[in-house]
Amino acid sequence: MNILRMNILRMALLSVALTLGTSFAPVASAQQPGAQKSLYDRLGGLKGITVVVDDFINRLVANKELNKNPAIDAGRKSSPAPYLKFQVSQMVCGATGGPCKYTGKAMTESHVHLNISEKEWGVMAKEFKKSLDKFKVPAAEQKELFDIVGTTKADIVVRK
Repeated sequence: MNILRMNILRMALLSVALTLGTSFAPVASAQQPGAQKSLYDRLGGLKGITVVVDDFINRLVANKELNKNPAIDAGRKSSPAPYLKFQVSQMVCGATGGPCKYTGKAMTESHVHLNISEKEWGVMAKEFKKSLDKFKVPAAEQKELFDIVGTTKADIVVRK
C-alpha cells in the first residue's frame, strides 16, 4: 500500500484533514481526452487543501469531546495547530496525487501515545465532514478522501 496513503491522517484526531478550494471549475491541463483528473486537482490543489485543513484542524483543536482525552489534550500542546496544519496539508497533497512529499512520522508512531478510541475517531470524522461540507466538496471527492483516511484507522485507533 502506498506509504503516503498510510500516512495521510498523521495527526488524525489531533489534526488531519483535507482538501478543497473555493473553486471546482475544471482546470486546463494536457491530459488525454476522457482521462480523469487526480483527486488533488479536483480538490483545488494545494490552495484548496490548505483551506479545508485549516478549518478542520481548528475544529479538532476546539472540540471539547476530544479534549476530554488527556493524551490528546497534551498532544495539542506539544504539536501546535500551525504545525499540524502543515503536516496534514502535506500528507493530503501527496496522498491525493499532488506534488507534495510527506516526511513526518508514521501513523502508529505519531498516534500510539494518544490513546484514540473508536468514539474519538468518529468525532474526528464528523468534524472532517463539516469542513468538507462548509467548502462544498462534492460527494464523490468526499468519499475518495474518507476512503484514504480510512486506510490509517488501524494505525491510529487503540485496539482494546
